[in-house]
Amino acid sequence: MSDAPPPDEPVPSARALLKERDYLLFWGTRWTGSFASQIQSVAMGWQMYALARLERSVEESAFLVGMIGLAAFVPVFLLTLPAGEAADRYDRKKVLLLCLTGEIVSVLTLALATVNGYASPALLLVIAALFGASRAFFAPANTALGPMLVPRKLLPRAIAWNSLAWQTASIAGPAAAGLLVARSAETAYFTTFALYGLSAVLVASIRGNAKPEVKPGSRWQLMKEGLSYVWRQKIVFGAISLDLFAVLLGGATALLPVFARDVLHVGPEGFGILRAGPAIGATAVALWLAANPIRRHAGSIMFIGVAVFGLATVAFGVSKSLYLSVGALAVLGGADMLSVYVRQTLVQLVTPDHMRGRVASVSSVFIGASNELGEFESGVVARLLGPVGAAVFGGVGAVMVTALWARLFPDLRRADRLE
Repeated sequence: MSDAPPPDEPVPSARALLKERDYLLFWGTRWTGSFASQIQSVAMGWQMYALARLERSVEESAFLVGMIGLAAFVPVFLLTLPAGEAADRYDRKKVLLLCLTGEIVSVLTLALATVNGYASPALLLVIAALFGASRAFFAPANTALGPMLVPRKLLPRAIAWNSLAWQTASIAGPAAAGLLVARSAETAYFTTFALYGLSAVLVASIRGNAKPEVKPGSRWQLMKEGLSYVWRQKIVFGAISLDLFAVLLGGATALLPVFARDVLHVGPEGFGILRAGPAIGATAVALWLAANPIRRHAGSIMFIGVAVFGLATVAFGVSKSLYLSVGALAVLGGADMLSVYVRQTLVQLVTPDHMRGRVASVSSVFIGASNELGEFESGVVARLLGPVGAAVFGGVGAVMVTALWARLFPDLRRADRLE
């Protein structure tokens, strides 16, 4: 960390990133890939709920929507260690290309099945599992490749812009998906197919070195080394586990198809607007962070962000107005962006390059657990308490987790500089 800028030295301008050709290509593939995955996720959730409602109740259909998250998470959990080791052993660009190929095949299969009338809840769960397997390898390779393409002094800026790429895609993706699904599910899937193809072209155009320095040792030894590193770095472990449990409990976005159709009664277009709500707030915060990176009181800011995330989830759960619901989701997304920024910056700054893939894989399984298992948890609770009760339960749980983690990880709470 000796090459980090001194506390009083200005952080390099964001314009400096524009001179990094390979990083711009990386940013482009991150945006197009995220845009595609958002459209696919929204379309699959909407299609699952629509198919289930033909024969099942609201609560049973909500449970099936949650099952998509579980189907996507299981392969992430099973493959996380070998995926991280692969990102630290093989050319990271080639790993990304293989993953994008898998995603192209899976979404094309779903598109053709929908066109020919073969789509079913079972097929959607199978595709979700295949998508999860591709993402298990994609996440650590993608996370580890980014820092190889920029000078270390630009890394905090690059992390903020990486988040901005994901968040802006998360605004455009759900809104576009709502319009596409209103026309037909297959239109959404074929659009996703084209976007994955563009993402693959951008990855293939990166010229810089993407192969990590491989350290000696067996694959099992390297995987254990990654786990041990995360466990020893208590600030890192506390940050990613806080994100895990807070989002696991507060995953109200998984229930948006239910809220759009049977609570707020706003249809597929309103569903797209609701799905864009969290990303609207997150993008606003990401833009601010890209111009003004956090330099002090990082731990406190992270805890405040997670607490606000939980409170906004409660507000969304009790809302009966589309506008109030979108506002609550925007606050939720902005608060989550703060914790994501702190966590990603901490992990990438303190982790040496030869271990970034393995550490990123551990982090990705925590993220996957919080998102996909959060969808499953929301579906299960909705089956018992209904969608409104599930959202309120999750938001209160996220606030309680924040308070507990503040006591369990005092060093994380006192973490100051992100340099």
